Amino acid sequence: MYAVVFASFCIVMGLLWDIMWHISIGRDGLFSPPHVVIYVGALVSGLFSGYQILSTTLRRQHPARSRSVRFWGVFYGSLGAMYCVWGALAMLTSAPFDDWWHNTYGLDVQILTPPHTVLVLGMMMVQFGAMVGVLALQNTTTTADARSAGRIRVLYALSAAFLLSVLYILLSENMGRWVSHNTSYYVTAAFIFPVFLMAVGRGSTLAYPIATITVLYMLAILLPNWVLPLFPATPKLGPVMNPITHYQPYSFPLLLVVPGLALDWLNRRFAGRISDWGLAALAGVVFVALFGVVQWHFGGFLLESPYARNWFFLGEAWPYDNDPDWKYRYKFNPYFDQTTTELALSFGKAIVIAMVSARVGLWWGNWMKRIVR
Repeated sequence: MYAVVFASFCIVMGLLWDIMWHISIGRDGLFSPPHVVIYVGALVSGLFSGYQILSTTLRRQHPARSRSVRFWGVFYGSLGAMYCVWGALAMLTSAPFDDWWHNTYGLDVQILTPPHTVLVLGMMMVQFGAMVGVLALQNTTTTADARSAGRIRVLYALSAAFLLSVLYILLSENMGRWVSHNTSYYVTAAFIFPVFLMAVGRGSTLAYPIATITVLYMLAILLPNWVLPLFPATPKLGPVMNPITHYQPYSFPLLLVVPGLALDWLNRRFAGRISDWGLAALAGVVFVALFGVVQWHFGGFLLESPYARNWFFLGEAWPYDNDPDWKYRYKFNPYFDQTTTELALSFGKAIVIAMVSARVGLWWGNWMKRIVR
């Protein structure tokens, strides 16, 4: 479990470094430093999980065999280890595919190209496998073993936070601060975040799981964004419209901790007292209301306020190939403006979506509570 959670950490750090490499340096290769960090995550998760599966399969008297999952009629292993192996194979398969893609079609203009889609699915499979593996330990560890239970809770919070970090990175192209005053931002959030947050909250034994996981996710995003700009980096690919000398940070994370605290309170107050549909309805309304208010104002602060243009809030970050004098660099583009009616209808849509998303999350969380192998 230590190995696969470490692999999940490598995936997040390598992915963030790769994005900052692209907006600061541009040219990369199959074995660029960020790619190597990502591949280390794949190798570590694949080797440790593969060893566990082969050991359980080849040793008929292996103590873990009786509580293992059997697949293809041959192999025995934990469910988490199987997810990790499949994810690692997908990640390593995507590497030469991505190199061929670059050599054939040139540079990427978006995150989800075909080889990147295979890579992302593999990364998330590894991270989900890490979370599932920790859940199996959590659900089979007795409360009497307080020391082990405490370590398992920490590993679970970390594995969930790292998976949430990758979810945010994948959505960040459509959820930048420049679009935080448009309801598409909140409809996107309503689709993705309630399902994940309610699931990890329901599956955890932490006192405040959602708040804990969202704080760790913010730290996972912020630390490389604060550290890498301390190192020199110059563009190696034209056109260079913004001459830089150091790494450019990527973005400040979403303030999911605010609705996260409220969702934790709802779970503690109403779980078991009302139906899951009722809890999901409350969670959907609370999530959209709090996330909408907080992120609307915070997104405006990040984009427009001079106080956000520093190393902490990352408001001055700008890619080397973008014009630093663009008139909408520090203000909202009127293209995203909406009427009051459009805002009201879209936020209503976001609430309905968030309710359904939260209900799916509770169903997923109930499944996670039953994982024992």
